[in-house]
Amino acid sequence: PRMDGLELLRCLRDQIPVIFVTARQRHFDEVLGLELGAEDYITKPFEFDVLLARIRTVLRRVRHPLQAATTGALQVGDLTIDPASYEVMCAAQAIHLPPREFRLLYTLAVKAGAVVTTEQLIEQVWGPTFAGEPQILYVHIRSLREKLESDPQHPQRILTVRGVGYKLALQGS
Repeated sequence: PRMDGLELLRCLRDQIPVIFVTARQRHFDEVLGLELGAEDYITKPFEFDVLLARIRTVLRRVRHPLQAATTGALQVGDLTIDPASYEVMCAAQAIHLPPREFRLLYTLAVKAGAVVTTEQLIEQVWGPTFAGEPQILYVHIRSLREKLESDPQHPQRILTVRGVGYKLALQGS
């Protein structure tokens, strides 16, 4: 009662996946909730079996990178990504990433040096049923660059391939 859902999301999004269940049906509220890090946004009224299906989808998506990782930590230049512990080291410095940013970085690292299309990133990180706008990806890429690049305005690590997607450079900045 002391804070609204968006404020609560800011507190929880780095710790657990969040699904909004709300009576607010304005398009703006849904976009804002998703862009701030919610995994899904469901408006009332809804069918209970639909809610359960969406919860299962989010759980599959959140667990996917960890289950796929059987070889341990990935090393890309001076960047180390450990899916078992959800830890990232950049130039020997620990970097804290929210779960979605971690999954995004991990997806790029698995294919380091190769271009990963915008569509592939959205499907891997948000899931195949994601119906939002691709701008959410751009927001997360910008946030990753701010945390990993020495000069986020001139990235050397997470590169944009215009009209296609992104790639993680084999040698970081």
